[in-house]
Amino acid sequence: MKLCFVFLSLAASFAVAQQQAQYDLLIQGGHVVDAKNGLSAVRDVAIRDGKIAAVSEHIDPATALKTVSAKGLYVTPGLVDIHVHVYASTGEAHSYAGDNSVFPDGFTFRVGVTTVADAGCAGYKNFEDFKEHIIDRSKTRVLAFLNIVGAGMRGPKYENNLADMDPQPAAEMAKKHPGLIIGIKTAHYAGPEWTPVEHAVEAGTLAKIPVMVDFGTNHPERPITDLLEKKLRPGDIYTHCYSGLRNELDVSGHVNQGMIEGRKRGVIFDVGHGGGSFAWRIAVPMTKQGFWPDSISTDLHISSMNTGMKDMLNVMDKFLALGMSIDDVIARSTWNPAREIHHEELGNFSVGSAADIAVLRVQKGRFGFTDMYGARMDGNQKFLCEMTVRNGKIVYDLNGISRPEWTKLPSDYKAVGDPRWDGLNPARRSAQ
Repeated sequence: MKLCFVFLSLAASFAVAQQQAQYDLLIQGGHVVDAKNGLSAVRDVAIRDGKIAAVSEHIDPATALKTVSAKGLYVTPGLVDIHVHVYASTGEAHSYAGDNSVFPDGFTFRVGVTTVADAGCAGYKNFEDFKEHIIDRSKTRVLAFLNIVGAGMRGPKYENNLADMDPQPAAEMAKKHPGLIIGIKTAHYAGPEWTPVEHAVEAGTLAKIPVMVDFGTNHPERPITDLLEKKLRPGDIYTHCYSGLRNELDVSGHVNQGMIEGRKRGVIFDVGHGGGSFAWRIAVPMTKQGFWPDSISTDLHISSMNTGMKDMLNVMDKFLALGMSIDDVIARSTWNPAREIHHEELGNFSVGSAADIAVLRVQKGRFGFTDMYGARMDGNQKFLCEMTVRNGKIVYDLNGISRPEWTKLPSDYKAVGDPRWDGLNPARRSAQ
Protein backbone atom coordinates (compact mmCIF):
# COMPACT_ATOMS: atom_id res chain seq x y z
CA MET A 1 0.00 0.00 0.00
CA LYS A 2 2.82 2.35 0.95
CA LEU A 3 4.66 1.52 -2.31
CA CYS A 4 1.53 2.30 -4.29
CA PHE A 5 1.22 5.66 -2.52
CA VAL A 6 4.84 6.52 -3.33
CA PHE A 7 4.32 5.64 -6.98
CA LEU A 8 1.20 7.77 -7.22
CA SER A 9 2.99 10.68 -5.54
CA LEU A 10 5.88 10.46 -8.00
CA ALA A 11 3.47 10.31 -10.91
CA ALA A 12 1.58 13.34 -9.61
CA SER A 13 4.84 15.27 -9.15
CA PHE A 14 5.89 14.39 -12.69
CA ALA A 15 2.52 15.53 -14.06
CA VAL A 16 2.82 18.85 -12.23
CA ALA A 17 6.36 19.33 -13.56
CA GLN A 18 5.13 18.66 -17.07
CA GLN A 19 2.33 21.17 -16.70
CA GLN A 20 4.74 23.81 -15.40
CA ALA A 21 7.37 23.34 -18.16
CA GLN A 22 8.52 26.69 -19.47
CA TYR A 23 8.83 25.39 -23.05
CA ASP A 24 6.89 22.85 -25.08
CA LEU A 25 9.84 21.75 -27.21
CA LEU A 26 13.60 22.23 -27.02
CA ILE A 27 15.89 21.46 -29.96
CA GLN A 28 19.31 21.18 -28.45
CA GLY A 29 22.88 21.44 -29.74
CA GLY A 30 22.30 21.93 -33.47
CA HIS A 31 24.10 24.36 -35.75
CA VAL A 32 21.55 27.15 -36.06
CA VAL A 33 21.50 29.23 -39.25
CA ASP A 34 19.33 32.34 -39.03
CA ALA A 35 20.12 34.82 -41.80
CA LYS A 36 17.88 37.57 -40.46
CA ASN A 37 19.75 37.69 -37.17
CA GLY A 38 23.20 36.97 -38.62
CA LEU A 39 23.51 33.76 -36.62
CA SER A 40 25.48 30.68 -37.67
CA ALA A 41 26.56 28.78 -34.56
CA VAL A 42 25.66 25.93 -32.24
CA ARG A 43 22.62 26.99 -30.25
CA ASP A 44 19.55 25.63 -28.46
CA VAL A 45 16.12 26.65 -29.76
CA ALA A 46 13.08 26.64 -27.46
CA ILE A 47 9.42 26.75 -28.51
CA ARG A 48 6.26 27.61 -26.66
CA ASP A 49 2.69 27.94 -27.94
CA GLY A 50 3.76 27.65 -31.57
CA LYS A 51 6.32 30.47 -31.39
CA ILE A 52 10.07 30.75 -31.03
CA ALA A 53 10.54 31.43 -27.32
CA ALA A 54 14.34 31.51 -26.91
CA VAL A 55 17.60 30.93 -28.77
CA SER A 56 20.64 30.55 -26.55
CA GLU A 57 23.97 28.80 -26.13
CA HIS A 58 22.42 26.65 -23.42
CA ILE A 59 18.83 26.12 -22.32
CA ASP A 60 18.23 23.73 -19.42
CA PRO A 61 16.36 20.62 -20.68
CA ALA A 62 14.51 20.56 -17.36
CA THR A 63 12.60 23.66 -18.53
CA ALA A 64 11.13 21.84 -21.57
CA LEU A 65 8.35 19.33 -21.92
CA LYS A 66 10.27 17.61 -24.73
CA THR A 67 13.96 17.82 -25.69
CA VAL A 68 15.39 16.65 -29.02
CA SER A 69 19.12 16.44 -29.66
CA ALA A 70 20.22 17.97 -32.96
CA LYS A 71 23.95 17.50 -32.36
CA GLY A 72 25.79 17.32 -35.68
CA LEU A 73 22.75 18.65 -37.59
CA TYR A 74 21.72 22.03 -38.98
CA VAL A 75 18.69 23.73 -37.44
CA THR A 76 17.11 26.24 -39.79
CA PRO A 77 13.82 28.10 -40.09
CA GLY A 78 11.24 26.10 -42.01
CA LEU A 79 12.03 26.29 -45.72
CA VAL A 80 9.93 28.71 -47.79
CA ASP A 81 9.29 27.61 -51.38
CA ILE A 82 7.71 30.51 -53.27
CA HIS A 83 7.11 28.72 -56.59
CA VAL A 84 4.91 25.61 -56.48
CA HIS A 85 1.74 24.35 -58.15
CA VAL A 86 -0.69 22.84 -55.67
CA TYR A 87 -4.24 23.45 -56.97
CA ALA A 88 -4.76 19.71 -57.40
CA SER A 89 -8.39 19.31 -56.38
CA THR A 90 -10.42 20.09 -59.50
CA GLY A 91 -9.81 16.96 -61.59
CA GLU A 92 -9.24 19.03 -64.72
CA ALA A 93 -6.88 17.21 -67.07
CA HIS A 94 -3.67 18.83 -68.39
CA SER A 95 -4.22 21.86 -66.15
CA TYR A 96 -2.28 23.50 -63.34
CA ALA A 97 -5.68 24.25 -61.87
CA GLY A 98 -6.07 20.48 -61.83
CA ASP A 99 -4.08 17.37 -62.60
CA ASN A 100 -0.71 19.00 -63.27
CA SER A 101 -0.59 20.21 -59.66
CA VAL A 102 0.15 18.19 -56.52
CA PHE A 103 -1.40 18.21 -53.06
CA PRO A 104 1.11 20.11 -50.90
CA ASP A 105 1.33 18.02 -47.73
CA GLY A 106 2.79 15.03 -49.55
CA PHE A 107 5.81 17.03 -50.75
CA THR A 108 6.66 19.57 -48.06
CA PHE A 109 7.38 18.38 -44.54
CA ARG A 110 9.58 15.47 -45.62
CA VAL A 111 12.02 17.99 -47.14
CA GLY A 112 11.80 20.66 -44.43
CA VAL A 113 9.38 22.95 -46.28
CA THR A 114 6.72 24.52 -44.07
CA THR A 115 5.49 27.34 -46.33
CA VAL A 116 4.74 27.34 -50.06
CA ALA A 117 3.39 29.95 -52.44
CA ASP A 118 1.31 28.63 -55.29
CA ALA A 119 2.53 30.39 -58.43
CA GLY A 120 -0.60 31.42 -60.27
CA CYS A 121 -2.67 28.27 -60.61
CA ALA A 122 -5.82 30.22 -59.73
CA GLY A 123 -7.09 33.56 -60.99
CA TYR A 124 -9.73 35.73 -59.40
CA LYS A 125 -12.53 33.55 -60.83
CA ASN A 126 -11.44 30.33 -59.12
CA PHE A 127 -9.34 31.49 -56.18
CA GLU A 128 -12.14 30.95 -53.66
CA ASP A 129 -12.41 27.31 -54.78
CA PHE A 130 -8.63 26.92 -54.43
CA LYS A 131 -8.81 28.41 -50.95
CA GLU A 132 -11.65 26.13 -49.83
CA HIS A 133 -10.28 22.87 -51.18
CA ILE A 134 -6.50 23.27 -50.80
CA ILE A 135 -5.38 26.25 -48.70
CA ASP A 136 -7.85 25.78 -45.85
CA ARG A 137 -7.35 22.00 -45.69
CA SER A 138 -3.55 21.81 -45.81
CA LYS A 139 -1.21 21.38 -42.86
CA THR A 140 1.42 23.16 -44.92
CA ARG A 141 1.10 26.95 -44.89
CA VAL A 142 -0.14 27.66 -48.44
CA LEU A 143 0.02 31.23 -49.79
CA ALA A 144 -0.68 32.28 -53.36
CA PHE A 145 0.33 34.42 -56.29
CA LEU A 146 -2.95 35.17 -58.08
CA ASN A 147 -2.83 34.70 -61.85
CA ILE A 148 -3.58 37.82 -63.88
CA VAL A 149 -5.65 35.49 -66.06
CA GLY A 150 -9.04 35.38 -64.40
CA ALA A 151 -9.53 31.70 -65.20
CA GLY A 152 -6.09 30.77 -63.89
CA MET A 153 -3.36 28.50 -65.24
CA ARG A 154 -5.47 26.15 -67.32
CA GLY A 155 -3.60 25.91 -70.60
CA PRO A 156 -3.08 28.03 -73.75
CA LYS A 157 -6.78 28.56 -74.44
CA TYR A 158 -7.02 30.53 -71.18
CA GLU A 159 -3.48 31.82 -70.70
CA ASN A 160 -3.33 33.46 -74.13
CA ASN A 161 -6.70 35.19 -73.74
CA LEU A 162 -5.83 38.89 -73.43
CA ALA A 163 -9.49 39.70 -72.72
CA ASP A 164 -9.31 37.78 -69.44
CA MET A 165 -6.44 39.75 -67.92
CA ASP A 166 -8.36 42.48 -66.12
CA PRO A 167 -6.24 44.03 -63.35
CA GLN A 168 -9.17 45.48 -61.39
CA PRO A 169 -10.91 42.27 -60.25
CA ALA A 170 -7.53 40.62 -59.68
CA ALA A 171 -6.54 43.46 -57.36
CA GLU A 172 -9.91 43.34 -55.59
CA MET A 173 -9.52 39.62 -54.90
CA ALA A 174 -6.00 40.20 -53.58
CA LYS A 175 -7.23 42.96 -51.29
CA LYS A 176 -10.00 40.65 -50.05
CA HIS A 177 -7.36 38.17 -48.86
CA PRO A 178 -4.41 40.24 -47.61
CA GLY A 179 -1.45 38.19 -46.51
CA LEU A 180 -2.86 35.10 -48.18
CA ILE A 181 -2.60 36.37 -51.75
CA ILE A 182 0.98 37.61 -51.65
CA GLY A 183 1.46 38.59 -55.29
CA ILE A 184 0.24 38.58 -58.89
CA LYS A 185 1.57 36.04 -61.41
CA THR A 186 1.88 36.26 -65.17
CA ALA A 187 3.03 33.14 -67.01
CA HIS A 188 3.24 31.16 -70.23
CA TYR A 189 1.93 33.86 -72.58
CA ALA A 190 2.81 32.94 -76.17
CA GLY A 191 2.18 36.25 -77.94
CA PRO A 192 4.40 39.29 -78.49
CA GLU A 193 2.26 41.81 -76.56
CA TRP A 194 3.23 43.32 -73.21
CA THR A 195 -0.38 43.16 -71.99
CA PRO A 196 0.05 40.30 -69.45
CA VAL A 197 3.02 41.98 -67.79
CA GLU A 198 1.51 45.46 -67.84
CA HIS A 199 -1.82 44.29 -66.43
CA ALA A 200 -0.10 42.16 -63.77
CA VAL A 201 1.96 45.17 -62.67
CA GLU A 202 -1.18 47.32 -62.62
CA ALA A 203 -2.96 44.78 -60.41
CA GLY A 204 0.09 44.52 -58.17
CA THR A 205 0.25 48.28 -57.84
CA LEU A 206 -3.44 48.52 -56.94
CA ALA A 207 -3.13 45.77 -54.33
CA LYS A 208 0.36 46.85 -53.16
CA ILE A 209 1.89 43.41 -53.71
CA PRO A 210 4.73 42.13 -55.93
CA VAL A 211 4.46 40.50 -59.33
CA MET A 212 6.11 37.23 -60.30
CA VAL A 213 6.92 36.86 -64.00
CA ASP A 214 7.36 33.66 -65.97
CA PHE A 215 8.11 35.45 -69.23
CA GLY A 216 6.51 32.92 -71.57
CA THR A 217 7.61 32.59 -75.18
CA ASN A 218 10.65 34.62 -76.21
CA HIS A 219 9.84 37.41 -78.71
CA PRO A 220 12.08 40.15 -80.13
CA GLU A 221 9.17 42.59 -79.70
CA ARG A 222 9.41 42.23 -75.91
CA PRO A 223 13.05 41.71 -74.95
CA ILE A 224 14.06 40.70 -71.46
CA THR A 225 16.05 43.93 -71.15
CA ASP A 226 12.90 46.02 -71.43
CA LEU A 227 11.10 43.77 -68.93
CA LEU A 228 13.81 44.11 -66.31
CA GLU A 229 14.88 47.70 -66.94
CA LYS A 230 11.49 49.32 -67.61
CA LYS A 231 8.41 47.20 -66.95
CA LEU A 232 8.99 45.62 -63.53
CA ARG A 233 9.11 47.50 -60.26
CA PRO A 234 11.59 47.08 -57.41
CA GLY A 235 10.48 44.01 -55.46
CA ASP A 236 8.93 42.27 -58.45
CA ILE A 237 10.22 38.75 -59.08
CA TYR A 238 11.71 37.27 -62.23
CA THR A 239 11.48 33.49 -61.90
CA HIS A 240 13.21 30.79 -64.04
CA CYS A 241 16.35 32.92 -64.01
CA TYR A 242 18.62 30.05 -65.14
CA SER A 243 16.44 28.68 -67.94
CA GLY A 244 18.35 30.27 -70.81
CA LEU A 245 15.09 30.35 -72.76
CA ARG A 246 14.80 34.13 -72.81
CA ASN A 247 18.40 35.26 -73.35
CA GLU A 248 19.35 35.33 -69.66
CA LEU A 249 22.82 34.54 -70.98
CA ASP A 250 23.72 36.54 -74.09
CA VAL A 251 25.34 35.17 -77.26
CA SER A 252 28.82 36.05 -75.98
CA GLY A 253 28.32 33.94 -72.87
CA HIS A 254 27.86 36.85 -70.48
CA VAL A 255 24.98 37.53 -68.12
CA ASN A 256 22.44 39.60 -70.03
CA GLN A 257 22.98 43.25 -69.16
CA GLY A 258 19.26 43.56 -68.50
CA MET A 259 19.60 41.07 -65.64
CA ILE A 260 22.39 43.15 -64.13
CA GLU A 261 20.49 46.41 -64.53
CA GLY A 262 17.29 44.84 -63.23
CA ARG A 263 19.04 43.73 -60.08
CA LYS A 264 20.39 47.24 -59.58
CA ARG A 265 16.80 48.50 -59.82
CA GLY A 266 15.64 46.04 -57.16
CA VAL A 267 14.14 43.29 -59.31
CA ILE A 268 14.38 39.92 -57.52
CA PHE A 269 15.71 36.80 -59.26
CA ASP A 270 14.22 33.43 -58.31
CA VAL A 271 15.29 29.95 -59.41
CA GLY A 272 11.93 28.28 -60.23
CA HIS A 273 13.71 25.12 -61.40
CA GLY A 274 10.70 23.16 -62.65
CA GLY A 275 10.78 20.59 -65.41
CA GLY A 276 12.11 23.01 -68.02
CA SER A 277 13.73 26.03 -66.40
CA PHE A 278 17.21 25.15 -65.11
CA ALA A 279 20.24 24.23 -67.21
CA TRP A 280 23.82 23.72 -66.05
CA ARG A 281 25.11 25.34 -69.25
CA ILE A 282 23.33 28.52 -68.13
CA ALA A 283 23.69 28.34 -64.35
CA VAL A 284 27.41 27.55 -64.30
CA PRO A 285 28.60 30.55 -66.34
CA MET A 286 26.09 32.91 -64.69
CA THR A 287 27.12 31.97 -61.15
CA LYS A 288 30.80 32.04 -62.09
CA GLN A 289 30.17 35.64 -63.15
CA GLY A 290 28.65 36.30 -59.73
CA PHE A 291 24.97 36.21 -60.67
CA TRP A 292 23.48 34.17 -57.84
CA PRO A 293 19.74 33.87 -57.16
CA ASP A 294 17.96 35.90 -54.52
CA SER A 295 15.70 32.94 -53.70
CA ILE A 296 15.70 29.21 -54.35
CA SER A 297 12.42 27.61 -55.37
CA THR A 298 11.23 24.42 -57.03
CA ASP A 299 8.36 25.04 -59.47
CA LEU A 300 6.95 21.80 -58.07
CA HIS A 301 4.42 19.97 -60.26
CA ILE A 302 3.74 16.42 -61.49
CA SER A 303 6.53 16.46 -64.08
CA SER A 304 9.29 18.33 -62.26
CA MET A 305 9.07 16.15 -59.14
CA ASN A 306 10.17 13.06 -61.07
CA THR A 307 12.71 14.59 -63.46
CA GLY A 308 15.63 16.95 -62.86
CA MET A 309 14.08 19.03 -60.07
CA LYS A 310 12.80 16.36 -57.62
CA ASP A 311 12.31 18.49 -54.49
CA MET A 312 13.40 21.59 -52.58
CA LEU A 313 16.46 19.97 -51.01
CA ASN A 314 17.65 18.72 -54.40
CA VAL A 315 17.50 22.24 -55.80
CA MET A 316 19.38 23.54 -52.76
CA ASP A 317 21.96 20.77 -53.31
CA LYS A 318 22.62 22.09 -56.80
CA PHE A 319 23.71 25.43 -55.43
CA LEU A 320 26.06 23.68 -53.03
CA ALA A 321 27.50 21.94 -56.09
CA LEU A 322 27.84 25.32 -57.81
CA GLY A 323 29.92 26.60 -54.91
CA MET A 324 27.44 28.47 -52.72
CA SER A 325 28.03 28.12 -48.97
CA ILE A 326 25.62 26.20 -46.75
CA ASP A 327 24.67 29.40 -44.93
CA ASP A 328 23.92 31.24 -48.18
CA VAL A 329 21.84 28.36 -49.54
CA ILE A 330 19.80 28.32 -46.35
CA ALA A 331 19.34 32.11 -46.42
CA ARG A 332 17.98 31.89 -49.98
CA SER A 333 15.57 29.16 -48.91
CA THR A 334 14.29 30.82 -45.71
CA TRP A 335 14.72 34.51 -44.90
CA ASN A 336 15.14 35.84 -48.44
CA PRO A 337 11.89 34.37 -49.82
CA ALA A 338 10.02 35.29 -46.64
CA ARG A 339 11.00 38.93 -47.20
CA GLU A 340 10.18 38.78 -50.90
CA ILE A 341 6.58 37.78 -50.16
CA HIS A 342 6.34 40.25 -47.22
CA HIS A 343 5.94 37.57 -44.54
CA GLU A 344 8.76 38.57 -42.24
CA GLU A 345 7.35 36.53 -39.37
CA LEU A 346 8.67 33.52 -41.34
CA GLY A 347 12.15 32.37 -42.24
CA ASN A 348 13.86 33.39 -38.99
CA PHE A 349 14.31 32.57 -35.32
CA SER A 350 13.49 35.92 -33.75
CA VAL A 351 11.60 35.49 -30.49
CA GLY A 352 7.89 35.53 -31.31
CA SER A 353 8.33 34.30 -34.88
CA ALA A 354 6.41 31.26 -36.11
CA ALA A 355 8.00 28.06 -34.77
CA ASP A 356 8.54 26.46 -38.18
CA ILE A 357 11.83 24.57 -38.18
CA ALA A 358 13.80 22.25 -40.45
CA VAL A 359 16.46 19.98 -38.94
CA LEU A 360 18.82 19.05 -41.75
CA ARG A 361 21.73 16.66 -42.11
CA VAL A 362 24.51 17.49 -44.56
CA GLN A 363 25.66 14.21 -46.08
CA LYS A 364 29.11 13.83 -47.56
CA GLY A 365 29.88 11.63 -50.55
CA ARG A 366 29.54 11.63 -54.31
CA PHE A 367 26.17 12.65 -55.64
CA GLY A 368 24.78 13.49 -59.07
CA PHE A 369 22.36 16.31 -59.84
CA THR A 370 20.56 16.66 -63.17
CA ASP A 371 19.16 19.67 -65.00
CA MET A 372 16.11 20.14 -67.24
CA TYR A 373 17.82 18.36 -70.13
CA GLY A 374 19.12 15.41 -68.10
CA ALA A 375 22.73 16.64 -67.95
CA ARG A 376 24.51 15.77 -64.69
CA MET A 377 26.80 17.70 -62.38
CA ASP A 378 28.49 15.86 -59.53
CA GLY A 379 28.66 17.23 -56.00
CA ASN A 380 30.15 16.06 -52.73
CA GLN A 381 27.41 17.07 -50.29
CA LYS A 382 23.65 17.10 -50.05
CA PHE A 383 20.90 17.90 -47.58
CA LEU A 384 18.67 15.34 -45.87
CA CYS A 385 15.73 16.35 -43.69
CA GLU A 386 15.76 14.64 -40.31
CA MET A 387 12.85 16.48 -38.69
CA THR A 388 10.34 19.23 -39.45
CA VAL A 389 8.42 21.38 -37.00
CA ARG A 390 5.33 23.34 -38.02
CA ASN A 391 3.71 25.78 -35.60
CA GLY A 392 5.69 24.27 -32.74
CA LYS A 393 4.70 20.66 -33.42
CA ILE A 394 6.85 17.89 -34.87
CA VAL A 395 5.22 16.93 -38.18
CA TYR A 396 8.01 14.83 -39.73
CA ASP A 397 10.70 12.72 -38.09
CA LEU A 398 12.72 10.58 -40.49
CA ASN A 399 14.71 8.54 -37.98
CA GLY A 400 12.62 9.01 -34.86
CA ILE A 401 15.07 11.37 -33.15
CA SER A 402 12.19 12.82 -31.15
CA ARG A 403 10.98 9.40 -29.97
CA PRO A 404 11.94 7.04 -27.12
CA GLU A 405 13.49 3.64 -27.88
CA TRP A 406 10.72 1.06 -27.65
CA THR A 407 12.43 -1.20 -25.13
CA LYS A 408 12.47 1.66 -22.63
CA LEU A 409 8.69 2.00 -22.69
CA PRO A 410 6.09 0.00 -20.73
CA SER A 411 5.28 -3.38 -22.28
CA ASP A 412 1.77 -2.20 -23.22
CA TYR A 413 2.84 1.21 -24.58
CA LYS A 414 0.50 3.03 -26.93
CA ALA A 415 0.67 6.79 -27.54
CA VAL A 416 4.09 8.25 -26.69
CA GLY A 417 3.54 11.86 -27.75
CA ASP A 418 1.95 14.96 -26.32
CA PRO A 419 -0.22 17.33 -28.39
CA ARG A 420 1.79 20.29 -27.11
CA TRP A 421 4.81 19.23 -29.22
CA ASP A 422 3.68 16.23 -31.27
CA GLY A 423 1.84 16.82 -34.53
CA LEU A 424 2.45 13.41 -36.09
CA ASN A 425 -0.58 11.37 -35.01
CA PRO A 426 -3.19 13.60 -33.39
CA ALA A 427 -6.14 11.52 -34.61
CA ARG A 428 -4.73 8.28 -33.18
CA ARG A 429 -3.91 9.91 -29.86
CA SER A 430 -7.31 11.50 -29.43
CA ALA A 431 -8.99 8.13 -30.01
CA GLN A 432 -7.11 6.49 -27.14
